[in-house]
Amino acid sequence: MSRSSLSAELEDLICGLVSIESVNPSLSPTGSGETPIARFVASWLAGEGLDVDLVEPIPGRPSVVGVLPGKGGGPSLMLNAHMDTVGAGGISNPFDPVVADGRVYGRGAYDMKASLAAIMIAAREAKGLGLMGDLIVTAVADEEVASIGTSAVLDRLEADAAIVTEPTELRLCLAHKGFVWLEVESRGVAAHGSRPDLGVDAIGQMGRILQRVVGLDQKLRRGSGHPLLGTGSIHASLIEGGQEWSTYPARCLARLERRTIPGEDGATSVREIEELIADAHREDSTVDASVEVSLERAASEVGADSPVSRAVAEAAKAATGNEREAIGVAYWMDMALLNEAGIPAVAFGPSGEGAHADVEWVDLASVETCVRVYLRAAEILCNGSGR
Repeated sequence: MSRSSLSAELEDLICGLVSIESVNPSLSPTGSGETPIARFVASWLAGEGLDVDLVEPIPGRPSVVGVLPGKGGGPSLMLNAHMDTVGAGGISNPFDPVVADGRVYGRGAYDMKASLAAIMIAAREAKGLGLMGDLIVTAVADEEVASIGTSAVLDRLEADAAIVTEPTELRLCLAHKGFVWLEVESRGVAAHGSRPDLGVDAIGQMGRILQRVVGLDQKLRRGSGHPLLGTGSIHASLIEGGQEWSTYPARCLARLERRTIPGEDGATSVREIEELIADAHREDSTVDASVEVSLERAASEVGADSPVSRAVAEAAKAATGNEREAIGVAYWMDMALLNEAGIPAVAFGPSGEGAHADVEWVDLASVETCVRVYLRAAEILCNGSGR
C-alpha cells in the first residue's frame, strides 16, 4: 500500500471510529458503551479474513479479539487498544470528526481510536508478510474505568508479547506508574456540641492524619525514585464526615490516592498510613483510625533488553530514521495487566493532544508511522528473530 493511500484510509477509518459514540457508561450514564463500536470492529476484521470472537463478561460491554493465524512455529504478538472513551466534556459536536492541518479532531481521536485504526489496518496488511506466529488484535472495553475488557481477554487467550498502542508521541514506553486507592476512617464519639468533655472529634483526628499525609508526600518526592518514572506520591482526594452543626462528629472518611513505582504496592502503602496513624495516636491518644485498600493497580516495567522492547525499538528506528527515546509515564494503562499475566508488553503509539480534554486531536502522519512500526515489529517477533 502506498503512503498516500494508507494515509487516506487511516483518515477515513479514524473518522468512522470517532463517529461511533462509545462513552464508558461507568463514567457517564448516557454513554453507549462498546457494543456499537465492537460490532463495527468485529465486522471489519472478519471482512479482512481474521478469525474474530467477542468476549463479553458483562452484558453490553464486549471486547473484540481478531486473530491472523500464523503459518506455525513462531511466537504470537498481541496489539491492544481500547474502544471506550471518557465523556464529551466541553467539545462541540464531539462525535462529528473534523480533519484539519493533518489532524483528526474529536472525542477519542487521540485516546485512542487512532491507535485502534492503526492496529486494524496493520493486521490486514500483515496478511502479506507470511508470519510464522499469530498476530492478535484486541479491541477492549472499559480501560477508562476498571479494565474489565483486557482482564476478560487475558482469561481466554495467551500471547508471547504485546504492544499496547496508547499514545506515546512515537516513543517507546517501558514503564508506567501504578496506583492504590486507600480509605482511611477515623472514629470519634458523638456528643452535643456544648459537651467537649463527652465528645471526640473524628474530623479533628483526621486532620492530624492528613497533616502527616502531606509530610509523607514530601518525603516520597525527595526520594531517589525510578530512572524512568521518578518518585511515588500521595494525596487526599475526597473527605466526608460529621452529622450536623451541633454534634461532635463520630466518623470521618478520607479517600487517598497513592501513585506507586515498581517496588511499591498496596501492602507498602497500607503500612505507610498505619505508621502515620500510630504517630498521630502518640501525639493524641484519642486518635482512633484504620486504613484499607479500595482498589490497587500495579506499576509496570519491562527491561530495554526484552525481545519486545528491542523489536519495537528496531521497528521505530526503521520507520522514523532515528533512535526513539525510551520513556516511562505517570498514568496507568492495561500494559500492567499484560505484564502481570506473563506477557511482556511495552507501549508505542501516535502523537497528539487532549486526552480527556475539551480539545482532542491526533496527528495523522504519526498514526501512519505506527502502522509501519507495528508491521515491522510483527515481522521480527512473530518470525522468531526477536528472541
